[in-house]
Amino acid sequence: MPEWLLAGGAGLFAGAALLLGSAVGWIVHVPRTVVAAVMAFGSGVLISALTFELVQEPLDVGGLPATVSGFAVGSVTYVGLNIALARFGARHRKRSGNQPSSSESGSGGAIAVGALLDGIPESMVLGLSVLAGGGVSVPMFAAVFISNVPEGLSSAAGWKRTGRGPGYIFSVWGSIAVASGLAALAGYLLLDGAPPSTLAFVNALAAGAILAMITDTMIPEAFESAALYSGLLATFGFLAAFCLHAMG
Repeated sequence: MPEWLLAGGAGLFAGAALLLGSAVGWIVHVPRTVVAAVMAFGSGVLISALTFELVQEPLDVGGLPATVSGFAVGSVTYVGLNIALARFGARHRKRSGNQPSSSESGSGGAIAVGALLDGIPESMVLGLSVLAGGGVSVPMFAAVFISNVPEGLSSAAGWKRTGRGPGYIFSVWGSIAVASGLAALAGYLLLDGAPPSTLAFVNALAAGAILAMITDTMIPEAFESAALYSGLLATFGFLAAFCLHAMG
C-alpha cells in the first residue's frame, strides 16, 4: 500500500471512531459514569502517546529548541482558539450533559468547529508517524481511536438531549472523520522531506495542542462524573499505551 494512502486511511479510520461513538450514544442510553470512565482512560492513553511519540522522539531527532517551541506554540494556539469558540457555545462540546441548547445561535456550528480543532492535531501526527517510521504508529493510532469513541458518544448524547436530530449529528461527525483523513494525508504530503528540526517542531506543536485539549475538555468530563476513579482509569490508560510503545 502506498504510504500516502496508509497515512490518509489511518486518519480516516481513527476519525471514524467518532461515528462509532456517536452511533452508540444515539441508539443506546449510556450512563454518564461510563462515558466519563472511557474518557478518563482515553486521557491517559493520549498523555502516554504524546509523551513518548510526540515529545521524546522529536527531542531525540530534532533537539530541545524545536521541541519546546513547537509544544508552546501548539498549546497557546489551541487555548486561544478554544477560548474564542467557547464564546459561541462550544465550551462543553465533549460533555454528555451541559450541552448548549439547540436554540442558541451558532452553538451547533461552534461545537462542530471545536471538534475539528480537537481532531486535526491528532490526525496530522498519524501522517507524520508514517514519515518517521515507514508505518503508522500503533500507540498513537490506538490513542486517537480510543479517545475519539467517548468524544463522539458524549457529544451525541448531549446533542440528543437538546433536540438535535440524527442527520445533524452523523453528518457533523462524518465530515470530521473525512477531515481527519485529509489532515493525516496533509501531515504526510506537506512534510515529506522536511528537516528533522521541522518535523520535531510540528510533532511537538501537535503534542502541545493535544495536552491542552485533554486538560480543557476530556479531564473535566471524566472528573465530573467519575471523580473517585478517574485518576486510576487514566493511569491504566497511560500504562496500556506505554506497553504498546515498549513492545513496538
